[in-house]
Amino acid sequence: MKTKLFLLFIFTSVFAFAQEDKKESEIRTLAGPKGVGFYVAGAAGYSQIESNDALIIGSRAGLIFNHSIAVGLAGYGFFNNLGGYHWPVGTEAWYSLSGGYGGIFIEPIIAGSKPVHVSFPVLFGMGGAGLVRVTGNSTWEDPFNISLPENDIFFIVEPAMDVELNLTNFLRTALSLSNRFTSNVELTGKAPDVLKGWHLGLIFKLGKF
Repeated sequence: MKTKLFLLFIFTSVFAFAQEDKKESEIRTLAGPKGVGFYVAGAAGYSQIESNDALIIGSRAGLIFNHSIAVGLAGYGFFNNLGGYHWPVGTEAWYSLSGGYGGIFIEPIIAGSKPVHVSFPVLFGMGGAGLVRVTGNSTWEDPFNISLPENDIFFIVEPAMDVELNLTNFLRTALSLSNRFTSNVELTGKAPDVLKGWHLGLIFKLGKF
């Protein structure tokens, strides 16, 4: 009887060791055991650029690894004449700012399966901004000449905090607050750090989360 129990113990130990060794030898990936998802998103937001109301519109798309981190590409465009063009008098010109930027983003996601959760995307990229010149007479009927007389490129890092709501299994919406950190730009009459600032946005995500 003791021999049988001893042999059973040996067999169980060897079997458990073999199973553990098999697990250790399996290749582990970034996707983890829960697989890879994805999403595409559209965004619109408000900011102030040079103390003027600005509209920022963009989109992003990424892969989601193990429900906990997303990596992808994002791009945005902006202009700061949200209140409407200033009407020039005679040949006087008014200059607003317009441009865009894009790059790669990394987005840690906390408790993504919960109905309300947070994520912290950070964008690393570059873009371009230019002066938009509006010239013409002050009457509505007169034509306007809108051109980009001057422009410059910049680098940007934009960390954000998104508060997300799971509307359905494939649709999410988020309120996003971010801060633009940019390199200096050289545009006549504009401060070098004119593009830096906060950005409040609304995002809609569609995908396999």
